[in-house]
Amino acid sequence: MVVLGFRSEAQLVAGVGRVKITPELPMWLSGYAGREKPATEVLQDLWAKALVLEDGKNRVVIVTTDLLGLSHQVSADVARLVDSLYGIRREQLILNSSHTHSGPMVWPCVDMIFDFTLDEQRRVSQYSQRLTADLVKVIGMAMADRAPAQLYSGLGSAGFAINRRNKIHPDGPVDHDVPVVKVVRPGGKLAAILFGYACHNTTLVDNNFLINGDYAGFAQAALEEENPGTTCMFLMGCGGDQNPDPRGTVELAKSHGRELADAVGAVLKNQMKAVRAPIRTAYTTVDLPYRSFDVAEYQKEIVGDDKFLQRRARLMLSAYNRGFTPDHLVYPVQAVRFGTDWCVLALSGETVVDYSLKAKRLFAGEHLYVAGYSSEVMCYIPSLRLLKEGGYEPEESMIYYGFPGPFANSVEDSVTVAIRRVMKKVGAR
Repeated sequence: MVVLGFRSEAQLVAGVGRVKITPELPMWLSGYAGREKPATEVLQDLWAKALVLEDGKNRVVIVTTDLLGLSHQVSADVARLVDSLYGIRREQLILNSSHTHSGPMVWPCVDMIFDFTLDEQRRVSQYSQRLTADLVKVIGMAMADRAPAQLYSGLGSAGFAINRRNKIHPDGPVDHDVPVVKVVRPGGKLAAILFGYACHNTTLVDNNFLINGDYAGFAQAALEEENPGTTCMFLMGCGGDQNPDPRGTVELAKSHGRELADAVGAVLKNQMKAVRAPIRTAYTTVDLPYRSFDVAEYQKEIVGDDKFLQRRARLMLSAYNRGFTPDHLVYPVQAVRFGTDWCVLALSGETVVDYSLKAKRLFAGEHLYVAGYSSEVMCYIPSLRLLKEGGYEPEESMIYYGFPGPFANSVEDSVTVAIRRVMKKVGAR
């Protein structure tokens, strides 16, 4: 039996939506502690985009955003609202952020780098509240757009990501894979392109005050220009310790975006593999313990000269004196698998590349893409290797995210347990 040109056993239903999330100006940009003024110009609009995929029995909703990351509150509120409105369960919802450092503050993500006035706090808080509404709206648009579709997957490569811990690892681990999925409507119309890459979205540095999506934003824009009427979505990979190279200018951001778009375009021109039902989804959380809570250290920092250490110490001591001793992070992990054809493992936080490479080894029989920066971006998630090496990602970054000292050495094992749990539930090999 053939339905609208598709084989019935392979048919899926897909819907796409997009909402502009460019903030009103002026607005503080997030990601760099060195900025001392807000952005007053827009180089490129920012977008939230949603892709709904259904097989008649199950569904998954993938939402991508041109933002540094979502806060826990935004993520939790969106999940609660779409469950109430559309019956979308938490395991059926993947939220992902491109991690552009040229996008607005999503309070309270990385809030230790700011000391807002009353008006500035009101402005960033209002943006976060509007963002929640916009994410629910874009999911509703995708739900309303549902129609028969077929999916195809392929794999390309782009080489501009480097391991940024080059003082320790001149030839450190990287993941240059560019996974690509296209959504085709009856008659061959290309409805959506979903693609990913594992690299910090930081071609533009702290002297930039223009709102834009950095290389990921330019790649999406280029692909949409070349494929009119198609929604192109970037799914950020495990780029916590990866940087674009070279970096520092708008021209370089556009160049990296062009390289990534070309890699996607090359995959689209070749034979791609059909992605079929059934859809299986899984979601879990795992506790990641911190090292011992050191009150004496925070007492030193609160009277020190480093404003960022002082802000973090104020937060930690305030919690401690109210009877709360932060000792662990609740960490979300999820997976979605389409038959035996394609699988996405979605990890929260600034996940380093070791997790992507490890998951691909553990599940070598899967066509697997490991996304970082999913659900919420609460802090870096280092591997045991990085914890032993020390430095910015496992240690210093915790100051700016407002967390206690580094994670315990069990962090990688704990994340791996959660990865195995969700991958087993979706039937991965």
